[in-house]
Amino acid sequence: MLGRLGFDFAALSLASLLTGVQPPAPSATASVVHRVDRTQLMADVRELSSDQYQGRRTGTPGGLKARAWIRDAFAAIGLKPAGPNGFAEPFAFTYHEDHAQGSSGRPVITEYKDAANVLGSIPGTKTGARYIVVSAHYDHLGVQSDRIYHGADDNASGVAALLAAARWFAAHPPRHAMLFAAFDAEELGLKGAKTFVASGLVPPQKLAIDVNLDMVSRNERHEIFAVGTYQEEWLSPILQDVQRRSAVTIRLGHDRPVRGGDSGEDWTDLSDQGAFRDARVPFVYFGVEDHADYHQPTDTADKIDLQFFGDVADMIIDTLVTLDARLP
Repeated sequence: MLGRLGFDFAALSLASLLTGVQPPAPSATASVVHRVDRTQLMADVRELSSDQYQGRRTGTPGGLKARAWIRDAFAAIGLKPAGPNGFAEPFAFTYHEDHAQGSSGRPVITEYKDAANVLGSIPGTKTGARYIVVSAHYDHLGVQSDRIYHGADDNASGVAALLAAARWFAAHPPRHAMLFAAFDAEELGLKGAKTFVASGLVPPQKLAIDVNLDMVSRNERHEIFAVGTYQEEWLSPILQDVQRRSAVTIRLGHDRPVRGGDSGEDWTDLSDQGAFRDARVPFVYFGVEDHADYHQPTDTADKIDLQFFGDVADMIIDTLVTLDARLP
């Protein structure tokens, strides 16, 4: 995920109550829905965050290797290639890194010529229905000062949850066509998501919603935020329904514009859903609050709570099932 500002956890807890209607916490008698193979879920995170991928920075050998691994996973699941070159949607861009001053004292400018999204789809059973996009970025920060930034939570976890959802819908065909997008260069300004939205590969008017997954595997309070109900109020009752079948607490918030004196944060443009919002495509973004290992080399797979991660992945698939049933 793109860098977030620091914040006071106590203040945010109060702010979240004031900025969103909170669905009821799951009860002891709730009928929790389980759809995810948790062993596979964790294996996918361990793979992508292992040393061999060298932190998956865009354009590096580790980033290219991660791209190839995701492409092969899409093919093994049975997704149809949805990019202009099979599963790939290549793109190039220039990045101005204002905070990385060179010896000249000027911002560092880097040309990225070999970036690419990985796109796969499942056809829908309803003729003419718009696409549901499930997205997660696969890039991270790479190697800095000889230390690997593994990016297990950010965002190998989102990619693993995306793959779990793809496996479910490959075996249970949805009404709406689904497009699974592993975006590149999120950490460099949402470049992959912006490329996809601007490409016209699927025109924005044919996109029903983007469900974006970014940092979904770690929270000590067993809570995850759903961002987007401020912009799309119709999502609130859907998420309240999902909450009744979920073992995690879904918090609504982090999506109102921050004004003078506010203590909360607006995450709307801090991950790939921002590109969809700018194109007027509805979105919901699932992500946890920052933790001590965010954007650190210590964001490793061994820090993940599999119980929480598995519960979140189950909740995400249930959200997609519910959206597929209720969207026109």
